[in-house]
Amino acid sequence: MYKVSIEPHWRIARGKKPSMDTAMLLRLLGAIQSEGAILQAARNLGLSYRHAWGLLREAESLFGAPLLEKHRGRGTTLTHFATTLLWAERRIAARLSPTLESLSSELETELSKSVLGNNRSMRLCASHGFAVSTLMESINHAELPIELRYQNSMESIAALAQGDCEIAGFHLPVGVYEDSVLQLYLRFLSPEDHCLIHLANLKQGLMIARGNPKRILSFQDLTRPDVRFVNRQIGSSTRRVLEILLQKNRIDSGDINGFETAEFTHAAVAAYIASNMADVGFGVETAAHRFGLDFVPLVEERYFFAVAKETLESNTLKEMLGIIRSDEYMHEVNQLGGYDATETGEILTVDEVFKLADA
Repeated sequence: MYKVSIEPHWRIARGKKPSMDTAMLLRLLGAIQSEGAILQAARNLGLSYRHAWGLLREAESLFGAPLLEKHRGRGTTLTHFATTLLWAERRIAARLSPTLESLSSELETELSKSVLGNNRSMRLCASHGFAVSTLMESINHAELPIELRYQNSMESIAALAQGDCEIAGFHLPVGVYEDSVLQLYLRFLSPEDHCLIHLANLKQGLMIARGNPKRILSFQDLTRPDVRFVNRQIGSSTRRVLEILLQKNRIDSGDINGFETAEFTHAAVAAYIASNMADVGFGVETAAHRFGLDFVPLVEERYFFAVAKETLESNTLKEMLGIIRSDEYMHEVNQLGGYDATETGEILTVDEVFKLADA
């Protein structure tokens, strides 16, 4: 089975000077940030000290701005401009990762079909999440023929009902969703035909700049003119949950500065805040931890895979369940921060899950 990896790659130019490939420069800046010394950073990347310095001088000439600051007795640090470059790279990776993962999976399937004559892939449509990404790493390592496509929760369940996938991943907040939304889910999920595999519990809430410099303590603080908000995209379940919570707190989204500024992943929202482009957003605890943000938990969610009952008998799904129920995977989920694998791998009926969600 082929394994395809697609990574973001960008070039930068200034004026009439030739553009520069940023890949090695960004790796070098990241290593300098970690090591505090150019020599050790270069060694870590397999570069000579001379080559590293040449790369840095070339970049400084192109940008017209210094990248490093030397401090006697405290090593070398990055300038604000260099740090901005690194944060731009992190935001790009966070924003594009679901799309690139989906494209990689689709290409793997096409290569298998064209070259190996393999057409056994099981299709997984899922809303993006850290537990799903972690699972896919194990699935790819085991070379299971599962093709991933990231979509929002409603799109994933609709794809299952329409026969466009065999597994649909979605998250369901506990005690938050309105009856109308739950009924919309049940338009696509049949208690007679489908069952649900519990993947993980997770927490969503406010992701706030480290140290909470704006003293954001409640939803009401989001309406202050000095507070900048960053949202998830229209159609995402996370945005829908936030809108319901705002309604319950009698807050008009139009009063929130930046409510229409949208990112497509939890990590991208967190990176946006960590880059000091916003003060607060709404998302999962894991993303907040990974980007060094403060977090205020507000909602508990359960993440499920919906499948047709007959699909449980397929060998591919049985192998996938074996991975989900393994001690290794559960340990990885518990280490994500904000995730809980206590119920991971349990198979539940649609009625059991939606009665709990409606409780």
